[in-house]
Amino acid sequence: MLTLKPDECRVLGVLIEKALTTPQQYPLSLNALTVGCNQKNCRMPVTDLDEERVFDAVESLRAKGLVREVMLSGSRVAKFRHVARETFNIETPALVVLAELMLRGPQSAGELRSNASRMHPIESLDALLGVLNSLMQREEPMVRELPGGHARRFAQLICPDLHSLDERAVHAPGTLTRPPASTDRAAPAPSPDLAARLAALERQVARLRDALQRIAIDTGTPINLD
Repeated sequence: MLTLKPDECRVLGVLIEKALTTPQQYPLSLNALTVGCNQKNCRMPVTDLDEERVFDAVESLRAKGLVREVMLSGSRVAKFRHVARETFNIETPALVVLAELMLRGPQSAGELRSNASRMHPIESLDALLGVLNSLMQREEPMVRELPGGHARRFAQLICPDLHSLDERAVHAPGTLTRPPASTDRAAPAPSPDLAARLAALERQVARLRDALQRIAIDTGTPINLD
C-alpha cells in the first residue's frame, strides 16, 4: 500500500474534499489548494503551508500516481486533480471516510458519518460501519480501530506519521459490529437534534468559506479566513 507524508496527506485530502463539495471550482490551482490546506475549519491539525511546500507535496503525489496536472481551456494556470479512487481502487463512500480521517484525524463512527456526509451521503451508522469494515479487511488495511477509550475511534493507515497514536490496533483487519447494548445504566447521550444542528452549522460555515475562497480566486484579492 502507498504511504504518504503529512503534507501529501493534507493535499490529497483537500483535493478529495473540494472535488465533491465545490465541483464547479475543481480542479484546483496551486493557490486554491494552498488556501484549502490552511483553512481553519474541518482541519486537524491546522497548518500554515506555503505554496512551495504544497507544490512539493503535489509533485510527490504525482509521482505516486495519486494526482494529475491539467490545463483547462481558457485558463492560464495549471490545476490539479486527484485520482485516488482509481489508484486505491475504492468506492466514493470509502474515499470520503479516508479523506475525513486524513483531514481531521481519528474519529468515532458517529463523527465520521456526520463529517463525511458533507461530501457524500452515508445513509446510516450501519452503512458507515460497513465502509470501515471494507477498509479494515483489505489485504493491506487502510483503517484501524484505536485501542481503549469510551467510544470506538478509527484512524487511517496511509499516513502513519500524521498523528501520534498507539501502534496496537484493536481490529486488524477484523470486522466491525455494533457494540452490544449494556445492561448498566448509561450516561445520557448527546441530543441527536443538537448534534444534527451542529453538523448542519459546520457544513454551512464550510460552504461560506468555499464561497469566499472562490471570490478570492476570481478577483485576485486576498481574503483572511482566520
